Amino acid sequence: MEINLIGKKALIGASSAGIGAGIAKVLASCGASVTLASRNEEKLKRTLESLDTSKGQEHQYILVDYNDHEAYKMKIDDYFRSNKVDILVNNSNGPQAGTIDQKNLTDYQHAFELLFQNHCYTTSCALPYMLANGYGRIINVSSSTVKEPVSNLVLSNTIRTALMSWSKSLSDDVAKEGVTVNSILTGLFDTERIQSLTNMDAQRLGISYEEALQLRLKQVPAARLGEPDEYGYLVAFVCSAYANYLTGTNIPLDGGLLKGF
Repeated sequence: MEINLIGKKALIGASSAGIGAGIAKVLASCGASVTLASRNEEKLKRTLESLDTSKGQEHQYILVDYNDHEAYKMKIDDYFRSNKVDILVNNSNGPQAGTIDQKNLTDYQHAFELLFQNHCYTTSCALPYMLANGYGRIINVSSSTVKEPVSNLVLSNTIRTALMSWSKSLSDDVAKEGVTVNSILTGLFDTERIQSLTNMDAQRLGISYEEALQLRLKQVPAARLGEPDEYGYLVAFVCSAYANYLTGTNIPLDGGLLKGF
């Protein structure tokens, strides 16, 4: 089975490093032309240089700050004035960790803009072309915590769950037009985000980083962190013609972390 995305254009959020960069590299290797999006231009340039161009792809990047919703909308509007995309990967940095008693309404509002409004707005910009073209892939990089909440990630638990509900409604509305909407429930991947959360655990428990990491890995039947490229492989399949009938789903990618079914 060969995945061919030649001629497809993809916009990938938070793609200067980590999961977003892993997705970009795999989609580019399958022939897609990729637009990277992030606020760190130095990292964006490095990732851009690593993308495959052997199939005639043309890649680019845009600078966006997901933490400033109004400025983000202006950047996205400007991008879609001269660009159309077949594949949209909704991804951004996560909100700050913390428990219910540590967060206030301002924190929830910021998380809502970060994880919900940004993604809804980008999707609304991308959809018209997808619907007119009879093909589109909308993929949300979500978290396993929407199924099994983690107490110190209350902002992420709450807002990502809202996005999942919205995505399911959207998938029902656009399926007959050849546009699919799916979410990937992310487990523990080797990214800066997991390193930061593990460091927080180590400080809270008074143990080393390695000990804190091993505590996390004890929860994972695969006994390791996922690699960003492995994430990209799943996204590439979802973007392919092999997944035309796959929509409205929440797909765990977590090495067996989720205990339910």
